[in-house]
Amino acid sequence: MTTSDPAGTTTPVDATSDATADAAPAAPAATSDAAPAITTAVLLARGLGSRMRAAGGSDLTPEQAAAAASGHKALMPIGEHRLIDYSLSALADAGIRRAVLVVAPEHEEFAQHIAQLAPTRLEVLFAVQQEPRGTADAVASARDAVAGEPFIMVNGDNLYPGEGIARLLQATGSALLGFERAALVARSNIPADRIAAFALIEQSEGRLERIVEKPDADTLAAAGEDALVSMNAFAFTPEIFEACARIEPSPRGELEIVDAVRELGTVQVIPFAGGVLDLSRRDDIDEVERRLAGTEVAL
Repeated sequence: MTTSDPAGTTTPVDATSDATADAAPAAPAATSDAAPAITTAVLLARGLGSRMRAAGGSDLTPEQAAAAASGHKALMPIGEHRLIDYSLSALADAGIRRAVLVVAPEHEEFAQHIAQLAPTRLEVLFAVQQEPRGTADAVASARDAVAGEPFIMVNGDNLYPGEGIARLLQATGSALLGFERAALVARSNIPADRIAAFALIEQSEGRLERIVEKPDADTLAAAGEDALVSMNAFAFTPEIFEACARIEPSPRGELEIVDAVRELGTVQVIPFAGGVLDLSRRDDIDEVERRLAGTEVAL
């Protein structure tokens, strides 16, 4: 296993590489006769975990309480595994062979966990985001680890259906996986009122026109139940790194991946009817654990 800093230096870490595989959260990983166009994934695991740190009503095990207090959602114990184990397993099933975890400078727990896993189905790298300056900055931190290859970007605290990831891996340029809102409500552990606040995707003939952040009630009503929602699952070429370098901080002071996407040319929208498991709050843990019970993890 190696680690990369934002400036692009890749240095060895005390752990072996190659990481995970198997089952996605709400749906089994899909298989395809075609080899995936993309075999690298960037997982954003640097978040502060503010909502997870906040007190919640769930009864947690001591290990879960410690993970919640640290804000490291990807390291949350879920059954016999950690959340990141399920993510890596599902990615490997879909065809990913290199996973880049974007983490904070203090990521010893991540490094120790991956070393203990000693995964063999894919290589695991760490890219350090020095400060939590937004999703575009997190992606920029992975530039050297990606090594000039196309890649997908996903959230480290979400578990995506394998079939959806497999479709995204077939993209030959920039692409966004668009989740049908009705299916997302029906098949996720995310309450409908939270999904209503998620970014809407406006497209024309399969091409992205606009991402509407925090849509109002009128916009939601006009879009309808079949509207596509972004769950932050993108396919990118290395062009995204130049786009990330061109943008300015948003009103909330962060470098947003949505702003970088606006700098790109054509972005394909891939519609998908499926659910996502979300681990944002302590109250999410029980339901995620219930849904993943019996899920095989192959690392």
